[in-house]
Amino acid sequence: MKLSFSELSARERVAHLLDAASFKEILGPSERVVSPHLALLGVPFSFDDGVVIGSGRLNAQPVLIAAQEGEFMGGGVGEVHGAKLVGILHRALTTKPAAVLVLAESGGVRLHEANAGLIAISEVMRALLDVRAAGIPVVMLIGGANGCFGGMGLIARCADHIVMSDAARMSMSGPEVIESSHGVEEFDSRDRALVWRTTGGKHRFLMGDCDQLVEDDMDAFRAAAAALLGDSKKLTLEGLLAEQAMLSERIERFGDCHDALEIWQRLGVDHPEQVSNMEAAQMQHLLTENAMELA
Repeated sequence: MKLSFSELSARERVAHLLDAASFKEILGPSERVVSPHLALLGVPFSFDDGVVIGSGRLNAQPVLIAAQEGEFMGGGVGEVHGAKLVGILHRALTTKPAAVLVLAESGGVRLHEANAGLIAISEVMRALLDVRAAGIPVVMLIGGANGCFGGMGLIARCADHIVMSDAARMSMSGPEVIESSHGVEEFDSRDRALVWRTTGGKHRFLMGDCDQLVEDDMDAFRAAAAALLGDSKKLTLEGLLAEQAMLSERIERFGDCHDALEIWQRLGVDHPEQVSNMEAAQMQHLLTENAMELA
């Protein structure tokens, strides 16, 4: 029986992703390391501050792992939450695992502790880049119902690899944020089809923003993560400049498009309206058959 990544909690995802009984949690429930801000504001807090971190094994290889809990404040990043992410990345510099796996599910920074959360995001990005510079791959696994938005969306794009499911979403600004800032005429957050074809896993895959598209299945995520162990993309100035050039070219190619359907058609998809019904394997075949030049 398949286990849905999106329907599991952070702890369940960790248990099913890693080798059986190999996970060792850092700052577990008994430590009670919680946000110092939420209680002062009269807001409920969580014993793990919404993120699980620790070490384990995947296909017998050592890894470090962090999993955000979308059921607690939408996986929002606060001071302690961010510090735990920074800590697990710093630990990688001394333990040299085969990879650091981040099971991301977050709406971004918590409004309750915005300044602390924003600082935490910058610290996580710096630590992640230090890990990459040391030749240790950082793999983002995205498939939760809350998506990967805001600061965590930026962090995800700093990683070596991104694996997403069709149920996943990733962007800087969430649909509701865009609508509240620019109006429903700019973006209707209630239009689920629009939301998913703009921020969803299939669109990100077709645009080259994620490396692999998998089914909403724990075994599929596990296989994808295992295949990326030890696969570090060398972080160089030339590579960063190439990324910037790619983004500039993307604006030139698709800047006049009003919908993702138009973008997909320009990428070589003959029937873009059929993309939403395709499975991950069909998407891989589509790319191969059309020999599409990714953005």
